[in-house]
Amino acid sequence: MNRLKHNVNNRFFMGLLCSLIVISQSSYAVACPFCSAPSLTLTEQLSQSDVAVLAQWTEAEKGTLEKAGKTVFEIKEIVKQSDKDKLKVGDKIVINRHRPGKKGNLFLLLGTKGTSVDWGDPIEVTETSFHYISQAPPPEEKTSKRLRYFLKFLEYPDQMVANDAYAEFANAPYEDITPLAKDMPREKIRKWVVDSNTPVTRLGLYGLLLGLCGQESDVAFMEKKINEPTKEFRLGIDGVISGYLLLTGADGLDKIDETKFIPKKVAFSETYAAMQALRFMWTYADGRISKDRLRKSMRLLLDRPELTDLVVADLARWDDWSVLDRLMEMYGTGDYDIPSIKRAIVRYLLVASKGKNKKGGGADPATAEKAKLLLDKLRKEDPKTVKSAERFFFFK
Repeated sequence: MNRLKHNVNNRFFMGLLCSLIVISQSSYAVACPFCSAPSLTLTEQLSQSDVAVLAQWTEAEKGTLEKAGKTVFEIKEIVKQSDKDKLKVGDKIVINRHRPGKKGNLFLLLGTKGTSVDWGDPIEVTETSFHYISQAPPPEEKTSKRLRYFLKFLEYPDQMVANDAYAEFANAPYEDITPLAKDMPREKIRKWVVDSNTPVTRLGLYGLLLGLCGQESDVAFMEKKINEPTKEFRLGIDGVISGYLLLTGADGLDKIDETKFIPKKVAFSETYAAMQALRFMWTYADGRISKDRLRKSMRLLLDRPELTDLVVADLARWDDWSVLDRLMEMYGTGDYDIPSIKRAIVRYLLVASKGKNKKGGGADPATAEKAKLLLDKLRKEDPKTVKSAERFFFFK
């Protein structure tokens, strides 16, 4: 029981890192599901500015209680301005705040226009990163075309460039990444997946990319990475597992069942990562693995009480009504006698009781009627749980 409590706490932590799971038919986020990135990339910031210049740091004064600090820059290149703007190379720009620097340091200054130009925080650049930004395709261009440009700069030696190129992929819809499979630098991606210098936040993306461009010889390579012994949370391993499943299909899922789902001693975070990969395959992988086969693996996780409430929610979302009797047998017994699990089962019954919906999903009439009867039974036997489950139940 102590192990179960520990894993429940782990799951709460994982939930903060991942996403809130509710029973609904709403879609998942459209951006890369295994990536984290800033809200605005450099090209987006440039696109949203009214004025942009490359400038050199000249001098700066720190502020005091009596007056604000200031920083002086000299324009070296005009990147963007309207016909009405009068900025030219050699002009000085004074920003009323202190920005430390050295003579000759380069900065990208982005401004928005009101009665005067309001300059944002100066972005320090090198000649390399400035050319990267200024030559990048604007956000208005087709995403897959833009990504071909940024693909060349993943893990680029200039850290600003590498971070921004990653951010462009992290913010891109998965369906816009897949057309690049033939252009992806497979050998480089293999190295990035196992390189200890690769930022862990990028592992999920690189695992996914390797799944898209990989070959038969990459299967054992990815299996070795997935099955590394660990008791620690591995950020991004869900993306590696998803890439592996893209590459191997149902045969690979058989091995994930054997290594991540069936054994009870596997670290909670590893099983949860594999569960995230199942969700990815269901939502994005366009039949690479059949729906019935994905449901089969998800049902295995009903044997893990620390995951059961999440599993039940997914099975309802996936129209898997085959476990209705099993859930009722589990309800309130042993390790499953946990409020969150009981509420999840009630919500499963609520979804089933709705029957078929306009989109063709939902339970058949006989299952829907059975679910209604079981709900009536629980309302009499456990009214508090049913009321609580209905209170926070959202279904579309």
